[in-house]
Amino acid sequence: MFGSLDAVFALKGERVARDPLSEVLRVRIEGKCYYVKRYTGAGKNVLRRWLGRPRVRAEWENLMDFRAWGIPTATVVAYGLERRLGGFSRGAMITEEVPDTVDLAHLAKTDDARLRDRGWVAEVSCQVAAITRAMHDRNFVHNDLKWRNLLITNGPPRVYLIDCPSGEYWQGPFLRYRIIKDLACLDKVAKYRLSRTQRLRFYHQYTGHRHLTDSDKARIASILAFFKGRE
Repeated sequence: MFGSLDAVFALKGERVARDPLSEVLRVRIEGKCYYVKRYTGAGKNVLRRWLGRPRVRAEWENLMDFRAWGIPTATVVAYGLERRLGGFSRGAMITEEVPDTVDLAHLAKTDDARLRDRGWVAEVSCQVAAITRAMHDRNFVHNDLKWRNLLITNGPPRVYLIDCPSGEYWQGPFLRYRIIKDLACLDKVAKYRLSRTQRLRFYHQYTGHRHLTDSDKARIASILAFFKGRE
């Protein structure tokens, strides 16, 4: 079923997402659900067709890095890409469905009661902080670290990080800027759904600091200002 790109691009299923570069299908095979992400574009920059990693390759490599770092993520079961005349033509990545989960953005949108359970929020916050720190400690940033890309299991919460075609390694001031962007993406919804105390606790969990340093205060100010005028 996933033995070739021709077979993967011939698959029929429920379309769950689509953009100018890719589409995502949900397919059921022998009782298991899979997400099939099919790319016909290499990236938003047209030069990416010939230079650098195409988005599909970046996505499967990033998910594999997450697993190597101990970050829970969807299991990659197949991947591949095709080039013509040296340029990207098409590619695909297939992941197993993470069962019995919902994304955190959906909980916010539906005003789920779990977001008012302080113990539940504290556990999820701790896991998200650990995941974020595990990336940033390796000079890696997700670049789209939004609530929709965090899956939460029903029952005792376990957090899974998904969808990372834009994640990259950075250095110096570029890394610092991207870290602020990751943290600002998380806070974009948190500021409407969580208390200031819960948001500050998350930051302490992320840094491991019991008290805010001057650099922490400066970074928090940058996080709070990041999306001002752009919402």
